[in-house]
Amino acid sequence: MRRATRLTLGAGIAVLIWGEWANWRASRRFVGEVPAGTEAVVVLGYRNAGPRANAMNRWRVRAGLRSIDPAAPESRLVLCGGACAGPVSEAALMARYATESRGYRGELVLDEASRSTWENIAFALPLVKDADRIKIVSLPTHAETARRYLLEQSPELAPRLVRGRDYRFGEWLPLKPVFALYGVVKNIQRRTGG
Repeated sequence: MRRATRLTLGAGIAVLIWGEWANWRASRRFVGEVPAGTEAVVVLGYRNAGPRANAMNRWRVRAGLRSIDPAAPESRLVLCGGACAGPVSEAALMARYATESRGYRGELVLDEASRSTWENIAFALPLVKDADRIKIVSLPTHAETARRYLLEQSPELAPRLVRGRDYRFGEWLPLKPVFALYGVVKNIQRRTGG
């Protein structure tokens, strides 16, 4: 194998490993251990122009559903997202997918007004304030940002944050470096006020 090929291959593998690590790390930030109890699983929506949930929103719903603790005495699925890119809210599209395609029959609450991650959290707060445990589900770097927003908007609820199951080793592997880089850029913008 030529040296240039080895270097390129090595750099590609390093980028994939970094992306995996950055997403793993993001999934574990701003969360703690809270004894089992009632829970709210907040799923953040993604721009959706069509009449059905797009691939990203379908994946987020699946990650939200796998985050539900079967031993919890009560679980509430909170789907967030207004009609940012199409005529139907992201929350409604995700709810239809959760119930019709995934067979979800538990408690379901929608935030159909939010138009940003900041608003996702602001509008979800009244829907989760009575839960013992709060899980925020999205891409790990996006969920980390949302947990930071919850810390800022409602510090009294922050100790209830626990990990969802949005991180899985190898899942979205080729795109994880992109997601991680996006998270880095967003953090820099937040720190510099950009």
